[in-house]
Amino acid sequence: MIDLRNVNTLWASVLVETLYRCGLTMAVICPGSRSTPLTVAFANHPHITTMPILDERSAAFFALGRAKKTGLPIVLVCTSGTAGANFYPAVIEAKESFLPLIIITADRPPELRNCHAGQTIDQLKLYGNLPNWQCELALPEADLGMLRYLRQNMVQAWEQSLFPAPGVVHINLPLREPLAPILQPKLAEFKTQFSFQDFFTAVDSPLVINYPTVTLPWTDWQSQSGIIIAGLAQPRDPQAYCLAIARLAKLLSFPVLAEALSPVRNYAVLNPYLISTYDSILCQDIAKKELVPEVVIQIGELPTSKQLRNWLREIPIKRWIIDPRIENFDPLHGKTIHIYSSIERVAQNIDSSLNNCQLSNYCQQWCELEARTRKNLDNTLESIDAMYEGKAAWLLSRSLPSTTPIFLANSMSVRNAEYFWQPNNSQIVPYFSRGANGIDGTLSTALGIAYGDIGVLLTGDLALLHDTNGFLIHQKFQGHLTIVVINNNGGGIFEMLPIANFASEFEEYFATPQSVNLAQLCTAYNIEHQKINNWQELEELLENLPTTGIRVLEITCDRHRDATWLKNNLAQFSV
Repeated sequence: MIDLRNVNTLWASVLVETLYRCGLTMAVICPGSRSTPLTVAFANHPHITTMPILDERSAAFFALGRAKKTGLPIVLVCTSGTAGANFYPAVIEAKESFLPLIIITADRPPELRNCHAGQTIDQLKLYGNLPNWQCELALPEADLGMLRYLRQNMVQAWEQSLFPAPGVVHINLPLREPLAPILQPKLAEFKTQFSFQDFFTAVDSPLVINYPTVTLPWTDWQSQSGIIIAGLAQPRDPQAYCLAIARLAKLLSFPVLAEALSPVRNYAVLNPYLISTYDSILCQDIAKKELVPEVVIQIGELPTSKQLRNWLREIPIKRWIIDPRIENFDPLHGKTIHIYSSIERVAQNIDSSLNNCQLSNYCQQWCELEARTRKNLDNTLESIDAMYEGKAAWLLSRSLPSTTPIFLANSMSVRNAEYFWQPNNSQIVPYFSRGANGIDGTLSTALGIAYGDIGVLLTGDLALLHDTNGFLIHQKFQGHLTIVVINNNGGGIFEMLPIANFASEFEEYFATPQSVNLAQLCTAYNIEHQKINNWQELEELLENLPTTGIRVLEITCDRHRDATWLKNNLAQFSV
């Protein structure tokens, strides 16, 4: 596997083999000249899947999607110059979402910098303080000591992308010519110095030491009324995660307010105290006062819901945050205690002598409100024949085949899911990009998640149009992605904000209608397109997902009407 044709192919092949030995399975390659040795090395490795993607921004978000799906670092490779700058939005999202990416930017050698050589910029610390770790490698040399240096830096890159919390690593690699795998005869003698088997025995998986057991106030918690908030989460084992939350809820008799971006709503049978309609319930002033808890246990990050966040901000209650990451997960700046542990580990360490509490009056009150609100909500949505955008999220929760991965785009897609996603037992896996909450790379991220699988994307028209270059991945894409796009000719999220009342600026500068014919756009990229005319048609298409290709299912909605409907009805479901 070590390519001894020249010093650059030697260096690149050792780099690639080391990452493979660490556990690398995929590299996303963007075209360019200066990165040629890296491209050749990755492309010729028999055990690493390589994905060539033209647009660097799209490539980075595709890699982000793969990192979400696999939990493993994905390598991104690009040439020198502005190419690496196009990774920046995905680097931000990876940082904020704790996703492992290893970015390798090829660069000009030192003598070609600061002299107006073509395609040369300052690439050192290109991503500021966002990476977990960053370094510039030495120029390639056919020297065993320098190859050991390279090996150890690649091991370091792998480990730093995962520990103590997943994130971005940036490696800048200067390369002199020849960049193509042109033979350098003088390198032949180096073959006698290199023992392939012995060299890579130093590469091994790092040891992981778990946090020590934390003593928690179980008895105090059991004697008080409280709630569990199951917030944003993408656990590697969704069922174990949901079982752990259910164990805690039953022990304490606490209702579980479950965000749609948590898997909890899709494992509903595990948790008898599941609350999915808190957005509607907390619209009522009486409910907000009567339901004030004595204890709040927050698992992971807070849900998207402004209604829930405002309620928590108003009540001076101690909040326990359970999350192993060493970050501040309290944007409300309340009375919080951070427990640096996973909910699975907390559940494993529950004292076996503790018994589940009887259903408390407080928990029963929540459950009764949930049953009534959920019934009103479901009956109302069932009766809607018009193409209302919120019904799409509701229908997806009822219609998708079990275990389907679904990526929920930002803005109204994710909010409609939180409002309307129906609890089910389908074990659907939700994915999202709520680190920076942008619409960058929506399509490319979804393709990364669905690669080698069958997936679904729920998105608005602007989020899709913002990343249409993602369709260029189509030629190399394996698996299937169904895109359910809500085409309301603009940014529906802004209809919910006060700026919507200022008509002179609103439509042009905020709603920004694009009036793109999505059918013709799909034709240009050779993508299947189908206009949805009724809900039964959509339901049938969702229940039988294809196994290959990309298709767009377009639902045309009226954003003004939909925003008015939501404002008028959300609070009424819990009455």
